[in-house]
Amino acid sequence: MNTRMFSLPGRMSARGAANSSAVGVAARWGLAARGVLYVLIGLLAVRIAFGEGDQQADRGGALAELSKQPMGSPLLWAVGIGLVGMALWRLSEALFGAAGEGGHKARKRLMSAVRCVFYGFVAYSVLAFAGGEGGSGSGSGDQQSEDVTARAMELPGGRWIVGLVGVGIVVVGVWMAVRAALRKYRKHLKVGTMSRRARQFTDVTGVGGGVARGAVFAVVGVFVVRAALTYEPDEAKGLDDALRSFAATPVGPWLLVLVASGLTLFGLFSFAMARWRRV
Repeated sequence: MNTRMFSLPGRMSARGAANSSAVGVAARWGLAARGVLYVLIGLLAVRIAFGEGDQQADRGGALAELSKQPMGSPLLWAVGIGLVGMALWRLSEALFGAAGEGGHKARKRLMSAVRCVFYGFVAYSVLAFAGGEGGSGSGSGDQQSEDVTARAMELPGGRWIVGLVGVGIVVVGVWMAVRAALRKYRKHLKVGTMSRRARQFTDVTGVGGGVARGAVFAVVGVFVVRAALTYEPDEAKGLDDALRSFAATPVGPWLLVLVASGLTLFGLFSFAMARWRRV
């Protein structure tokens, strides 16, 4: 009986270690999968800036591009499964708390829950595309944004709902950019195991990529707010149109090149996080 009592903590510890290891693998696979999508979206946007691309610079365009590559189908499945891992990792954070200081706070758990839902949806769309349902993953993000906005506006107080969502997206975009500029991601890194070059690489890609990603989110939010103000659902834009809007500024396509390069950097940053993030 005593032997059982003393062996129970050992069993629980071993089980916890196994669960932690599984979550770690899921998280790193998910971060790498996110990196693949952002690198492809960034490259597609660069091609658009130079007038060479006829595909959408969004998730659908990235999946279509990936499917054309050698071993395209297995790659699609790998990305989809990786994003499932990302969703499960965020779910574990929502239920049990995240690694690091303050990881058990209610606010951080709520944020993890929101990310879980988001990545669960993205994973579903990628896996549906990999399974042959092309419209599920490769449909125009711009059209989807218009459709969702139109349905939301039909609800009681729909314009207010759409407007508040748009403002929320702008705030999230600015928050992303500011946190990246302040290098807040460093607290999640295993800095002690990183070389000086690895830290420099993470800073360049983390700051440049995070600011560009935040800027794109903010622009998407501005379009949603405009749709609410004008009561025109087609004013709401997805990622592709948001990126193309940078080329319509006085700076011209070079601003789009800069932002697109930033999204590619964020993809590389995701690879770095897959290697050195504490999970």
